Amino acid sequence: MAPSRISPEVSNDTVVQGLSSEQLDSWNKNGYLLIPDELNLDTVSTLLQETRQLLNDFPIDEHPMTKFSTGTGEDKHIGDDYFLTSGDKVRFFFEEDAFASDGSLTKPKHLAINKIGHSLHTLLPSFRKISLSSRNAAIARSLRYQDPRVLQSMVICKQPEIGGAVPPHQDSTFLYTDPPSAVGFWYALEDATIKNGCLSFADGSHKSSEVENRFVTLEKGGTGFQEVRGARYPHGEGQDVGAPAEETQDDYTNGEVKAGTLVLIHGNLMHKSEKNLSGKSRFIYTFHMIEGRNDYDERNWLQPTRDGFSRLYV
Repeated sequence: MAPSRISPEVSNDTVVQGLSSEQLDSWNKNGYLLIPDELNLDTVSTLLQETRQLLNDFPIDEHPMTKFSTGTGEDKHIGDDYFLTSGDKVRFFFEEDAFASDGSLTKPKHLAINKIGHSLHTLLPSFRKISLSSRNAAIARSLRYQDPRVLQSMVICKQPEIGGAVPPHQDSTFLYTDPPSAVGFWYALEDATIKNGCLSFADGSHKSSEVENRFVTLEKGGTGFQEVRGARYPHGEGQDVGAPAEETQDDYTNGEVKAGTLVLIHGNLMHKSEKNLSGKSRFIYTFHMIEGRNDYDERNWLQPTRDGFSRLYV
């Protein structure tokens, strides 16, 4: 079923420009795009302040202490109810390395959270404002989306010393539409460097890397990965015989960026980040966009509410 149910029209922003021809050329070539200064410093400061308030204020006494794993094995991704019912809520997921062998936290709670998700763009006004904006609608038009929908918004903390590594992956694996259509909007709220675990990208891999597997809810309960039976490239795209061969460890380009930068990420692009071993956090805010006219079925872990996923076009 396509997520065609109508969400409230939320953006009354002034119409702004989308991507330039040079930016589109870079996007089409590399599968990602770095846009510096997309958020001004006052906005970044507000989002950081609200994030830190959330981390300080959330109650831990009744928390199920759910950890977020970035592994790729079937038993490495979480699938408890706290996670699976978080698509329209603001919930807190712990770093795997924030716990001692006896299950107790080794860090204060505000330094132990991996991410906050997964509906900040509907429930928190400051995050909603930068997500469901006319600027992002203009970007979606530049990318030729007909009915862009926003989902899975979250702050990823990448905590000092324990912020987990994220192995190479494709965003369309986790939010599969047929054909694939996911695009990540990734905003740096702090400077992202090699030391604190910035993103890195396999340039051009969106042209040669099929979406082979998808992250789904399993009939037996929990979550896992299944082979994709539908399209493996976005509409109008496919295997590029001139694209790079299978990527290696050395083929990744580091994406060091300053706070306020927006990174756009193609759903087929292979990308990753290393563990944060530094003493500085790497807070970012991210959400994903899909094409609302494409099939988004009930096997996806994140399901729309009765009103559907948030519309980006007004």
